[in-house]
Amino acid sequence: MNKDLIAIAIDGPAGAGKSTVAKEIAKKLNLEYIDTGAMYRAYTLKVLENGLDPKNENEVLRLLDNTEITFLDNHIYLDGVIVDDKIRESIVNQNVSYVSSYPEVRKKMVELQQKMASKNNVIMDGRDIGTVVLPNASHKFYITAKPEERGKRRYKEFVDKGDTEIKLEDIVEEIKKRDEIDSTREESPLRIPDDAIVIDSTNLTVDEVVDLIIELIKGEN
Repeated sequence: MNKDLIAIAIDGPAGAGKSTVAKEIAKKLNLEYIDTGAMYRAYTLKVLENGLDPKNENEVLRLLDNTEITFLDNHIYLDGVIVDDKIRESIVNQNVSYVSSYPEVRKKMVELQQKMASKNNVIMDGRDIGTVVLPNASHKFYITAKPEERGKRRYKEFVDKGDTEIKLEDIVEEIKKRDEIDSTREESPLRIPDDAIVIDSTNLTVDEVVDLIIELIKGEN
């Protein structure tokens, strides 16, 4: 990684607010925002739309070499098509942990992410940014929150989008299951980087987390 470039790594479990916080910091500090989780979601969407089984590694890998995932103007493109909303659907939530656990999928995505960071001042969020993707990042943070609070946040997102059939307790259980899968997988498991600053956002607003991280970054420089 180019030492003259800024690279901010934000890790944490599902629903902790990583993406929302990272986007705001990117705007305030004029950085390129790379939503790595969205990349795995996009590929999961492609697997599902092609009728493949997310739990079958051989089937999932069939499409990997013929997939293009890019970011442009705060939109994510899957094979040239904007999929911002589709990748947030419940069916993708339920299957992304399986797809993202396969070594070849992670290897491909990490290569793309590191390439982006080698050319731009970036802020990335995900589950293995500070440990695998950008181990030499200039700044590392780990944002977390209690599963129940993360569930409430995801529930509100669905309700705001008009999904009134989803149940809060189901989302909380889904998040707990996701935590278990992400933290116990063999390839790039979710863990707190040794040199990361941990922020518990359970009782903090997005703005408070953003301001805290920016203050910490300025204090480190």
